[in-house]
Formats: sequence, C-alpha cells, structure tokens
Amino acid sequence: MTNFPISRRMASRLMGTACALALLPITAAAQDKPVIGVSVADQRSLFYIAAVDGMRAAAEKAGYELNVQSASNNSRQQIDQINNLLVQQIGALIFISQGSTAAAAGVRAANDAGVPVVAVDQRPESGDGQLDTFIATDSVGAARELCTWLFDQIGNEGKIAVLQGVLGSTAEQQRSQGCNEAIEATPGIEVVATQAANWDENEAYRATQNILTSQPDIKAIFAQSDAMSLGAAKAARQAGRDDLISVGIDGFPTQLAAIREGLTQATMAQIPYRMGEMAVADAIRIMTGEGGDIPAEQYQDAVLITSENVGEFKPSDFYGPAADKM
Repeated sequence: MTNFPISRRMASRLMGTACALALLPITAAAQDKPVIGVSVADQRSLFYIAAVDGMRAAAEKAGYELNVQSASNNSRQQIDQINNLLVQQIGALIFISQGSTAAAAGVRAANDAGVPVVAVDQRPESGDGQLDTFIATDSVGAARELCTWLFDQIGNEGKIAVLQGVLGSTAEQQRSQGCNEAIEATPGIEVVATQAANWDENEAYRATQNILTSQPDIKAIFAQSDAMSLGAAKAARQAGRDDLISVGIDGFPTQLAAIREGLTQATMAQIPYRMGEMAVADAIRIMTGEGGDIPAEQYQDAVLITSENVGEFKPSDFYGPAADKM
C-alpha cells in the first residue's frame, strides 16, 4: 500500500500567495480608493465564508473598503445586488456566482459598466461576458489525485460508489472528470453506483444506505465533497461497515477531525481563505493599472490529507484563523 504524504515543496508553494500579499503597495489615500464590490452566492457554506474572510483581511491590509453582498443562493437576488453595486460605482467586482443565470447577467452588467470582474470558485460559463481572471481549485487534478490514492488503498481493484454534487455545477463536472481519469488508468476498479447527493451530508447518508443495500460488497466511496463523505461514513458505520473507505474534497475542519478519529480516510483540502486574498490583490492591481500580467485562469492546488499527515495541519491553514475555533 503506497502512501501519498504532502511534500514540503507543495506546502511552501501554498504559502507563497499569502506572503506575496504582504508586499502589495498602498499607493493612495484610503478615502481616494474605489470600493471593491463582492457578490457571493451565500454566506452559509464554510468555503464561501472563508473566502470572504480572506477578502476582508486583504482589503483591510491594503486600505480598501469592501461592500459584500450575499445572495442567499437566489439568482434573482444576486443579479439585483450586482446592479445595485454597479450603481454605487464600485471599482471592481469580485464574483462568486450562484448559478448560470446570475453568472451571465452579472458579468454582462459589469462589462457594460466598465467594471473589471474577478471570478472565484464558480466560472460563469454562459453568456458572452468577459472575466479579468478566474481563481479556483484545480478540481480535476484534486479528484484525480484523491481517486488514485483511494484505489491504491483497495489494491487497485474492486467495486466503488460515487456521490456527486449538484449535477452540472462547475465543481461536479470537474471532480467527475478527474476521478474518471483515474478510473480509466485503473482497469481493476468498477463503479457500481453513482448518485447525486447535492453536496449535502443528509442526502449522502440516505444515498449510501441505499447503495449498501443494493451493492453490499463495495469497498469504497468517492464523495465529491467532505459533507457527503461524512454522510457516507456515518451510514457505513451504522450498517456495520467500518471497513468501507470514504473520502471527500474540501478540507473542512469536521473532515480533518473525522480523519483523526478514523471515521473518514482522506480529503483534498482547498485554500479558500487564500483565494479570497488573491481575489482582492488582483482586483487592486487591475484597478491601479498593474494587472496586465494576471493570468486568465489561476487554478490552485489542493492538499491530500490522510491519517498519515493530518497531524501536520490545522483548519486555519486552509480556511483562515476563524476555522481553528470551530
């Protein structure tokens, strides 16, 4: 059985963005700086909460004001909020879209107003709008690495199940692609059940109960989020299947705790706090005319965390200072 601990090179690379932000110059008096508008799908998801926390920290450090609006997962509300932000003549828009409708309308409205757009996590795919940059986790790479690790744990053969997020979402598509690439490279793996559980722990619990009834000999479950991994693991434990391996993607504090106690086995930890910092840093560079070399896409590596290395990390390494208090 091969282990895949995080390399110190990767850890150093993950810290690079945060260190670079400290060098961001302040070139104007605070009262002369434009407000940065932030439109986020919701402020219930821990990922989005951490991303906004990172944005606030970076803006405060650089002396900029943020106007943060949460759409509570309502597309119509998000479109209205973006229009209101644009009326207030914001200098840039940081956008985490709720869905394709809000994405298309929001980006187009910002483009029409001449306001640069920095998208985070969810790529606005529809419409003809233009982004200045897109910051997100490399979900394809994360899922491929996690599934490769998972398959190794079961000897690269056997039956598995897959729990998907919201079908059609950027993350669901990319995580499906990444794991499928690992499956294609491992002929001994057979996917015998695939079910959408919409990122939700309770839905994943019920889905896993059904899967274990119809496919009692599965060896593992690849869940596309930590919440679904937790739901699957709890259903497996309730069914007396403590041998079932359950993995997810996020790096939530609850998942790190579950790995420590042996309930779940692995996660790919994202870095939303630092992605929020990056979004503000890029917005400032664009507004001050220094963003010409910002890449159109900025995919961030996730970190494989297992029982082998979970003791090396704290939740705040990924989700910001507040995460250690959860």
